[in-house]
Parts: sequence; structure tokens; C-alpha cells
Amino acid sequence: MSRSAASIPANIAPAKGQPESQPRYVSYLRVSTARQGASGLGLDAQREAVAAYIRSRSAGSLGPADHLCEYVEVESGKANNRPQLQAALRHAKHAKATLIIAKLDRLSRNAAFLLALRDSGAKFVAADMPDACDLTIGVLALVAEHERKMIQARTKAALGVKREALARERAQLEALGQEPVRRLEDGTTRPLRLGNPNGAACLKGIGNGAAVATVKAGAQERAEEFREVLNDIDPSSAMSARRLAGELNARGFRSPRGGQWTAQSVIRLRERLASA
Repeated sequence: MSRSAASIPANIAPAKGQPESQPRYVSYLRVSTARQGASGLGLDAQREAVAAYIRSRSAGSLGPADHLCEYVEVESGKANNRPQLQAALRHAKHAKATLIIAKLDRLSRNAAFLLALRDSGAKFVAADMPDACDLTIGVLALVAEHERKMIQARTKAALGVKREALARERAQLEALGQEPVRRLEDGTTRPLRLGNPNGAACLKGIGNGAAVATVKAGAQERAEEFREVLNDIDPSSAMSARRLAGELNARGFRSPRGGQWTAQSVIRLRERLASA
């Protein structure tokens, strides 16, 4: 959604009588949820950062800078679906204005955003990183993509450790002549498999403290791998568990059981991270 303009024509030209050298800005703000305005990453904080930067550029012989329009993106489930960013880039390019972003630091981990910014051909500036240039953006995009791949690799490695721990547990139960299943509180059983939440309790019942510690450590390591993922998707922790599960599924992340995220699995993850 944009403010101060219902629609922006494709052939925008500088206003009559306005010198070409006068700074002109189109601002782009971003929040993960409509409720984020109360946090430090909310709209008010971003607007103040933009206004402060524009005021600083208004001093001097060029005269007051012109803030043409503001675009606000409320992120959807699809990380690359940024219609307001595309609209802001088009506006800035056709109006011969500079796109101003309040906080590049939080967006600098999103490769899709950075590449769209770099390839747009529009001039841009970040209020919190005013010296950023095309080269900076390109480097940040590479770093963001590398971090994404490293997260996936670490997650895969953590799952491997957990599989090995479960295999050892299964072998120990079979050696004791016990069926390799989980016995639940309601008296039912569940096959021993990756992600079963009762693994540590089952092992504790046969006195295998070392294996219990291994399972717990694996579960905690798995949770820690998702700490930065959750901070990236929901930095203010304002999303509901159901919505955050949808975000994780949309981005291709698998739950600890290797399936789709649910509200309950998100709640368990948050509880584990909070207790660390």
C-alpha cells in the first residue's frame, strides 16, 4: 500500500518549475505483520529514520528535498512477493528520484530483495547505511544466499546426528529384547522414528542417561538452528504460531519430524528456545 498517491503513472516527470538538482525521494517501508508498528522495527520508527535522513539532505544550496511518496509492504507468505517494492522502484526510476529505505540491515539477509534492488536501475539510499552502493548490495546478496545455504546444511547435519542417536536407541532396545517403539502415556505405542518427542523419556526409563543426553542435545541443537530463521521471519515475535508455521512451510523448511510445520510444532520450538 502506498501513501499520498493512489496510482503512479508510468511517465512521471519532474514537477514544473522544480530544479532537476533538488533531491527527490520515494520511501519504502517494510513490516512482517500489521501489528509490528509498536516495535522498534515498526512503521513509526522507519518513518522517523526516513524523515531524519531527508532533513539532513535538505540543508545546503539545493533547497528542501521532496518526499514524493511512501510505499509500505506488509510481507505475505511468499518471500519474493513484494508488489510495493516493485511499485516504489518504478516510481523512483520514472520520477528520477532516489528510493530511500529506512533499515537495510534487516533486509540485507534477503537475497531476493537485494537482487531486485540492485537490478532495478533505480537510485537508492538506506537511512541506516547511507554509504551502500551497487557493489555493497551485490556483496550483501551473496552473503545472504551463502547464509541461507549454510542454514540448510547445518539443519541437515543436525538431522543426521539425530538419526544416528535414534538408531543407537533402537539397537539398545532390540538388544534388551524390547520392541523398538515408544510407549505413550495413554498406553498406546508409536514406532521409533525421527522427531518422536518421547525419545528421551523412553531412554530414561531404561536408565540410559548418556543416550538421553544425546537425544536432548540433538533436539536443542535442532532448535538452535531455527533461532536465526525465526528471528529473520518474525523479528518482533508478533506472529501467531499458525501464521509462522505457514511462513516456514512457504520457505521450504521442514519440521523436526521431517514434515510440514503446524501451529503445535511452532509452539514446541518456541518453548524449547525460550528454555535454552
